[in-house]
Amino acid sequence: MITLILIGLLGGLITAVSPCILPVLPVVFLAGGPGGPPGARPPESAESAESAESRRGPGGGGAASGEADGGVAPAAGDVLVSARAPERPARNRRPYAVVAGLVLSFSFFTLLGVTIISALGLPEDILRYVGLALLVLIGLGLVFPPVERLLERPFARIPQRQVNKEGSAFLLGLGLGLLYVPCAGPVLAAITVAGARGELSLDIVALTVSFAVGTALPLLVFALAGRRVAQRVGAFRKRARKLRIAGGAVMIALAFALAFDLTTALQRTLPDYTSAAQRQIEDNKVARQKLSGLYDDSNKELSRCEDGVDELRSCGQAPPIEGIDRWLNTPGGAPVDLKRERARGKVVLIDFWTYSCVNCQRSLPHVKAWDRAYRAAGLEVIGVHSPEFAFEKKASNVADQARKLGVTYPVALDNELTTWNNYRNRFWPAKYLIDSRGTVRHFTFGEGRYDQTEDLIRTLLREADPSVVLPPKTGREDASLTKNRTPETYLSNLRIRGYVGDALLDDKPKTYRLPATVPLNRLALGGTWTAGYESFTAGDDARLALTYRARNVNLVLSGTGTVTVLADGKPVRTVSVQGTPTMHRLIDDDTARTARLELRFTPGIQAYAFTFG
Repeated sequence: MITLILIGLLGGLITAVSPCILPVLPVVFLAGGPGGPPGARPPESAESAESAESRRGPGGGGAASGEADGGVAPAAGDVLVSARAPERPARNRRPYAVVAGLVLSFSFFTLLGVTIISALGLPEDILRYVGLALLVLIGLGLVFPPVERLLERPFARIPQRQVNKEGSAFLLGLGLGLLYVPCAGPVLAAITVAGARGELSLDIVALTVSFAVGTALPLLVFALAGRRVAQRVGAFRKRARKLRIAGGAVMIALAFALAFDLTTALQRTLPDYTSAAQRQIEDNKVARQKLSGLYDDSNKELSRCEDGVDELRSCGQAPPIEGIDRWLNTPGGAPVDLKRERARGKVVLIDFWTYSCVNCQRSLPHVKAWDRAYRAAGLEVIGVHSPEFAFEKKASNVADQARKLGVTYPVALDNELTTWNNYRNRFWPAKYLIDSRGTVRHFTFGEGRYDQTEDLIRTLLREADPSVVLPPKTGREDASLTKNRTPETYLSNLRIRGYVGDALLDDKPKTYRLPATVPLNRLALGGTWTAGYESFTAGDDARLALTYRARNVNLVLSGTGTVTVLADGKPVRTVSVQGTPTMHRLIDDDTARTARLELRFTPGIQAYAFTFG
């Protein structure tokens, strides 16, 4: 349980600094200052303060001096409390209220939203419309005080200090939680699958809450920063009313931007700078073991293959596409049958996506280009739309967004995530390549590796029909720069490829024999090594041999020590390694060449991955 909570918390923290968080940031920032949600009233003027004092009357505070009461004047040094002394301003808790509301609504409706909507027979996108309506109402409350008072009225009955003033801020958080669409990774995928299937457990609840808290912490920091700016910058205090109106206008504008999907244009232009960290946290060995318990035991053959290897493997028979609510872009809405495609000798690319996922939107141009280029050569592209949120289940929403995004190939609406579960999937987007015999040969999760995936598509098409004439590649990369170049190579006991020599022993030291010859694009070990999931750790007399073709060779290393580099038996350089994982240049030639690389490590050095240029 503790490990699962940590995975959820760290996954949420990474998600909260991703490009998908951008739409809610302006509102969260405004939640802390004069432009915040209702309850953020500007300071009273001196005149209103005096009027309030007079209304309190004699019982409200009394005179300032002892003589006025007929008593004795206080001695010097005595503490004198004036009835007219300004009260200590109430602490602004609006940032906490907004974030608490977001955590509560996101957690509750992610897990139970589908069940509630189905039980009540409501439209799938009702929660999204409720969130948009709340955002508009609160924006109007900032502009028009009567609306503000109306929104605060339900909370005024709660007999707790400041609850009525923070109530509408909490309401704002509830609305944001309904509109919050974070970038999806394995943790959110596991939560979504459990929520869609109604398979709730203590582990799932703990994972959901920890993920929501993780995403909320950076948002809270941002909201507190907005509060501090409002308190410290004089212009904010002097123009509180104008800033409140401006804040309301921003909230209303954001609601309309979200309603018409205008925010994703900005998100698509930004790179997915958190993807590497997300993989390290949510898709490492421990996380996979913890999250895999949320899937059934069917189609375990797919676990024989790893994400994104640069070669074709046999990953078992392709599971069926089933449990589909509706098909788009097919004649008469007819389903696409994988058995029929296999009989026709088709190569199939299955792309798991969902229309509000920015990562999916950024990968779609590549998928569409492959469909256009290779459809006539025997490629069948199928988009399996597996919704992340309830509003993505509505067929008209998917059809409209598919049309706007230019998706013309068949799309299956996997609303119950049946096909998602069949493929043991964990990511949006995810691509599975199936050969003409119906065997899964490759899959890759997340964005990137497009050139690699296209190469494998071309290989499968040639396997299916050796006489096929393929068009030029769609990728932008100059093929002359990468032709015959040694591919990226991971030193990981689960992701390693091209390894020759003694069988690897997982996570324990073992002495290996270095062979006399190592074929091109292959590597071998000598001496003592510990082969782990993320890296190989050098022991006594640790050596590594690799035959490569490239202009330059790089290796990510960490630890403390040295690595001696030899090319074709001749010393090239000695690399000094110090500290955290860093890429080191081993070979740097003017032109590409084929050579045998031998590396000699001091004990304790950790080696992660080779890249070639």
